[in-house]
Amino acid sequence: MAIDTWSETCLIAIAAQGGSNVKFQAITETVDMDIGDKDFDIIATLAGGRLVKFTPQAETTITFEAYPLDAGTDTGIIGKGFFDLMNTADTNQPVQISADRIRNKYRVAIMWTTDTSITDATSAVTYSATVQALRFVAADGYFISVKPSFTDGVQKVSVKFKVPAFDSAGSANIKMESISGTGVLAALAAYTTSVKW
Repeated sequence: MAIDTWSETCLIAIAAQGGSNVKFQAITETVDMDIGDKDFDIIATLAGGRLVKFTPQAETTITFEAYPLDAGTDTGIIGKGFFDLMNTADTNQPVQISADRIRNKYRVAIMWTTDTSITDATSAVTYSATVQALRFVAADGYFISVKPSFTDGVQKVSVKFKVPAFDSAGSANIKMESISGTGVLAALAAYTTSVKW
């Protein structure tokens, strides 16, 4: 049975380059993906004509609104906090994460699927009459802000991840994929310096 909309739930997996996937859907309320524009400028000529000058695709920004209980993720695969995505992680108790100048690359995978047995946004999905999936992946980006607030009487954070459309070699850093026909949406490989997905 085909669905009308993707709604209610989605899966989120964040991996540091060379690290494991950490699931963040349990503490995240919203996710917004501002995919960079492929814009152009207009040059007016003296004959009254208009020339199109293409501009490079802008960066993509992903924003999460979440409710963490800890300063950072735990040592397992469940995300509990976000400050260690911008700074060096501390796996000891008590957790202490200090500001530093280290910038680590990350991959973010966000997936919607009708297969309720899948719990990781990087998993493979096999199409069937009742199973579909839509996945967005961004690799080689950086977390640029983690902003806590207590405005509404509940502690939450707004987290931003920014990624360029392409790497220095011109290879894509973002992709969208889906399955609503025959076949298998492949699982994402481990994120390393040479493998994005």
